[in-house]
Amino acid sequence: MDLQIEHFYQDASRALLLLYRVFPRKTPLYIDELIGFQELDQYGLPSPRHQSCLGTLLWLGDEGYLRHDGPLHYEAIDQAVLTEKAFLRLTTRIADPILEAAGLPPDQLRVRSTLARQLQHAIDSSDDEQLARLARLLFAPTQSVRSDTV
Repeated sequence: MDLQIEHFYQDASRALLLLYRVFPRKTPLYIDELIGFQELDQYGLPSPRHQSCLGTLLWLGDEGYLRHDGPLHYEAIDQAVLTEKAFLRLTTRIADPILEAAGLPPDQLRVRSTLARQLQHAIDSSDDEQLARLARLLFAPTQSVRSDTV
């Protein structure tokens, strides 16, 4: 997969999960919190990686996954919050045969099988293929996302 697309999936997932954890509060999304500190170039401009992350955050706003009050220079976007669209997608249950076979109580199975929980697991385990699959599901047209939400 192209590196910029892998970065996009990582950045978008991390940003949306951060907002999910504080939902419904508004919060600034700092680039450094999502991708780590990036050195400025010789002219004092953010690195291409930093600019890509900011572009991802702005794209998420343009596409209706989050609302915000605009960028704070190149450092962050201010007062970001998930939209209903993103919240419903992140709380959608995703079939996972391993979880279903584990014999978990229904309430634990419900929480662990959400798209948000599975995205976090893919990030934590550095499973780029799983993250890409789940991110494509997150951004898929509404018809292809199951409507069973927690």
